[in-house]
Amino acid sequence: MLTYPAIDPVAFALGPLKVHWYGLMYLIGFAAAWLLGRWRASRPGSGWSAEQVDDVVFYGVIGVIAGGRLGYMLFYGFDQILANPLNLLKVWEGGMSFHGGLIGVILAVWLFARKHGMRVFAVGDFIAPLVPIGLLTGRIGNFINGELWGHATNLPWGMRLPCERFPAYCAGLPLDAEWSLPVHASQLYEAGLEGLVLFIILWWFSSRPRPMMAVSGLFLVLYGLFRFSVEFVRLPDAHIGYLAFDWLTMGQLLTLPMLLGGALLLILAYRRPHQQASSTG
Repeated sequence: MLTYPAIDPVAFALGPLKVHWYGLMYLIGFAAAWLLGRWRASRPGSGWSAEQVDDVVFYGVIGVIAGGRLGYMLFYGFDQILANPLNLLKVWEGGMSFHGGLIGVILAVWLFARKHGMRVFAVGDFIAPLVPIGLLTGRIGNFINGELWGHATNLPWGMRLPCERFPAYCAGLPLDAEWSLPVHASQLYEAGLEGLVLFIILWWFSSRPRPMMAVSGLFLVLYGLFRFSVEFVRLPDAHIGYLAFDWLTMGQLLTLPMLLGGALLLILAYRRPHQQASSTG
């Protein structure tokens, strides 16, 4: 069995200002997306300039932060808004919704495409392979924050949590217990699947000309499949629980439209072979 490493969620402090690893992980993800986008824009025939990459990443950052936080508070923490509207601003405490961030990014892509006179799906196909890097670093941030754990497990890679930091996971154990029963580190599962694996597949797939909408559609389908699968071992939010059948979670429910929408985009893309192919470099 594995044991949770003693990681302080605060990376460093500058006087009263505390810089959290969670926020740094987002900065690393944004920086990696920008660098990869710049590299692809420099490839012959990309159709993108370095300045356009700078612009679309800026739009995307705003969409991720605003949409992700607002989506989380609406989907998972509406009671926290009612208790104190200022909770909406406490991003450093965690609580970002991918689905809310996706809606924010879609709106940002639409605004960017309108400003630059580009097709929305041409922009979407370019940025889709860059997104998983941010998902990877974001899930690592969840792990450091000690949130989004899974069910108890007897598998060799189950992770024991220190009772001092995670007393809720030690309920029912002897009072002097130091470690919880092993649980699934579902954040790392998501980091691997939604982050690393999704990045590798999309980077390869988008490296060759594809019909417009195909890259965006594949992103939605694969993310949906990975997220839906991990939700089976990830504990639902305690104040929400399962929505139906003792297994359907809010994350799975919000992922279903992604699966359907992604499948539709792929069908439309490959039913129109005359459509101009899109390549991200």
